[in-house]
Amino acid sequence: MSNWPTSPVSQTPYPLRAPGASEIMPRLYVSDLAFAENPAALASLGITHVLSAMRGYVSLPSNPHLHRTQFPLEDLPFSELAAHLPATTAFLRSAMHDPNARVLVHCMEGVSRSTSVVCAYLIAEFGWSPTQAIQYVKSRRRSAEPNFGFVQQLHEYADSLRRAPPPPPPPPPS
Repeated sequence: MSNWPTSPVSQTPYPLRAPGASEIMPRLYVSDLAFAENPAALASLGITHVLSAMRGYVSLPSNPHLHRTQFPLEDLPFSELAAHLPATTAFLRSAMHDPNARVLVHCMEGVSRSTSVVCAYLIAEFGWSPTQAIQYVKSRRRSAEPNFGFVQQLHEYADSLRRAPPPPPPPPPS
């Protein structure tokens, strides 16, 4: 029997709030603020990197080995997400290239801001469309629901990546 309440419209159980952190792909997790601020929770997953996608003070555990960054995002449809996506993607890309890294992306509820940042990473890293990225993240975290403004900005971000010139070829061997 599921612990999730059923939807008032259907008998399909849906969480009102996601439990803890969700593994989106190996070594990449999404959570809410309560999980991110819990030292035992972070230790249970071996988290080495934390990206906070929210305004305000975040009380992460004091740990010299914990790499952290914060982007002051608000969960409003017209908040400027796109301007932060190159930097959030760079942080995630750098962390994920370390085979020992375990990365947590969080916002207040783990629903819109954090999942949008992870979608942008999937778009940039794997060439997925915004729709593919959103559907995939939702399949891994049932409560994921980027707000409509963020969805539009993910489409703009994907378009900007497609328009970017290809990197120059490597120099010939000497």
